[in-house]
Amino acid sequence: FLRFLSSYDWMFTPLVVDINNDFTSEDEVEITENFMLSRKSYEENVQNVESAMFLATSYDKASEAWTIFSPNLYELRRLVAYAHSSAEYLTNLILKNQIESQIWECLFRTPLNNYDAVILLHRDILPFPHRLLFPSEMTKGRHVAQGDASRDFHPYMLGNLKGRTNEMKNKVMVNFDPTRCFLDDLKGEFQNTFKLWYDSLGADAIGLTWDKPNSKKRVREEETEEHQDPIGILRDVGEIGKGLVRSVYFLKAPRLRN
Repeated sequence: FLRFLSSYDWMFTPLVVDINNDFTSEDEVEITENFMLSRKSYEENVQNVESAMFLATSYDKASEAWTIFSPNLYELRRLVAYAHSSAEYLTNLILKNQIESQIWECLFRTPLNNYDAVILLHRDILPFPHRLLFPSEMTKGRHVAQGDASRDFHPYMLGNLKGRTNEMKNKVMVNFDPTRCFLDDLKGEFQNTFKLWYDSLGADAIGLTWDKPNSKKRVREEETEEHQDPIGILRDVGEIGKGLVRSVYFLKAPRLRN
């Protein structure tokens, strides 16, 4: 699967999945037409392609269910690169008959040094702390912000609340995910400034990569100044996540706009 993911021609070839072995020639023609329409904007500018993958089935001939909005070209390139390196690493482990668990673990996590900045979260107030397989720590980068954990919420009901129904009702927060709320706040506040990378199934780290500059876009003077101060941006990130953010680390500066 990793080799397939890293070698498939995603931009110029649709991936057709015949789930029930019921494809017809008409289905194939329709899928090809839909794929060509989705790639028309590529002829003008490769960056205009919203989704770099096109996955089609007999129930979804226009790739609307899984890949209509993502991944974009930049995200696909990262995905392909990680798939390639993971496949090579896994092959070497098998050939050398290395079965120690600590060696295999890195296949399931991205090195934090690959990001431009890293946000570490307080583990004890994550919505699913029991899912955290690999606690994150930083050994590189500049430490630009840190904060204490909030006492306003906790992922589990405390044992001493058993039997105290009214107090339990006041403390229960159904479907509350502070990390998701934090990510939504960052996306709204810093749109077109950086991308966020996070394992929603359970992680205590958020990777951040600066958005690539686009010389065709006119940028206001104050926005240009903001992009020239990545440390200030990251400190604002820490302030927005106050109570959830443990530390923020700066590793690489964004590229200057033309």
